Amino acid sequence: MAADDPWRLDGNPFERERHTQILLLSLAQGRVANALEVGCAAGAFTERLAPICQRLTVIDVVEPAITRARLRVKEPPHISWIISDVQQFSSDELFDLIVVAEVLYYVGGLVQIGAAVRNLVGLLAPGGQLVFGSARDANCQRWGHAAGAETTIAMLNESLTEIECIECRGASINEDCLLARFQKPISAS
Repeated sequence: MAADDPWRLDGNPFERERHTQILLLSLAQGRVANALEVGCAAGAFTERLAPICQRLTVIDVVEPAITRARLRVKEPPHISWIISDVQQFSSDELFDLIVVAEVLYYVGGLVQIGAAVRNLVGLLAPGGQLVFGSARDANCQRWGHAAGAETTIAMLNESLTEIECIECRGASINEDCLLARFQKPISAS
């Protein structure tokens, strides 16, 4: 069973609730024309996100994660799968929705997290939504990461408008995250 769910995303009530809340935030403006999911793990959230998207691009830096997710969702034709680092990923198209949850604290220090945030903001269409989720700073730092939710939310607020932020907590001290929805301003230029 652990081999089928190595990230414990299916069997954990906290993870299921977190995914439900992220999906609700993603649905705030209805169905999505073109979405990007950053970090698919084994596809637990991808499976829920795909039906609300006309087109979905899924990226993960870990090839086995892409393989597991593809098998799980049975490769519908509206999904593109790309092995890529979030800092290096580029696209000719802009996205109406970007979902990035429990990923950015893995990219390295504050400089790398900032670079990833700037890249994601650049990939977001004007008026588009970015849904972000992360364990809080204190947990991430205890786990050996540079930053978590509060620090990254502050970085995102430099370029995007925060629409809402919710807490998601489970039974364990490790099950404490913030989920936030941002919108990219529509500029006059």
